[in-house]
Amino acid sequence: MIIVSASINDRQRRQHATSFGAAAREYRRGRPPYPREAVDWLLPTGAATVVDLGAGTGKFTELLVAPGREVIAVEPSAGMREQLADAVPAATVHGGTAERIPLPDASADAVLMAQAWHWVDPELAVPEIARVLRPGGTLGLVWNIRDSREPWVAELDDLLHHHSRQDLDTAPELPAPFAAAERAEFSWRHTLTRDAVLDMIASRSYVIVLPEPERAELLGNVTELLASHPDLADHDDIVLPYVTRCTRATR
Repeated sequence: MIIVSASINDRQRRQHATSFGAAAREYRRGRPPYPREAVDWLLPTGAATVVDLGAGTGKFTELLVAPGREVIAVEPSAGMREQLADAVPAATVHGGTAERIPLPDASADAVLMAQAWHWVDPELAVPEIARVLRPGGTLGLVWNIRDSREPWVAELDDLLHHHSRQDLDTAPELPAPFAAAERAEFSWRHTLTRDAVLDMIASRSYVIVLPEPERAELLGNVTELLASHPDLADHDDIVLPYVTRCTRATR
């Protein structure tokens, strides 16, 4: 994810998309959850079978579990699936991708993807998701984005962009049969320890693939920012603001 945009080549995209297993524990410890309001907005009323596609370590999956609901998590990385199975035992976990979903036709009421749509090939993923969804089923996409309107977060982003740049399309246009998409945003704040902030940074794909000296330099610079910024220096915990951006569309 040096640049998640049209300019990244296929080799780089594969390298970054498959890097997460090397930092699965950091991902589980450091990545934020998702606000309940966003989950409720994405989920269709009465959804009995919900698929979390590209489920990672289960940060979003665990919010989908409810009495009477079947939750199926699909994740390509074996290391991430191991963390997911431990964290969310109520979910059924499968290996697979958005382009090859290991589920029958018309078997799900909703297919949701958290922090993952930018890794897929839409030309292959859209018809595959449509195949798995029942008529009237929902495709939901969600991203947590750090809110850089807060000064120290803007400085953090500047540090990260010195090594990489992340241009995410968090309001993607969806082709038929998902053309009529709705959008929503939710602002919220996540409290975490300083170590968890470092885990969050270390779990980014563009950090995982850095050469070790460059990775160590970046994490050292983040540690210095957390220790020295006047908005953070006197606080044991860090409050990180997010904007969660959601897209939903009906099949």
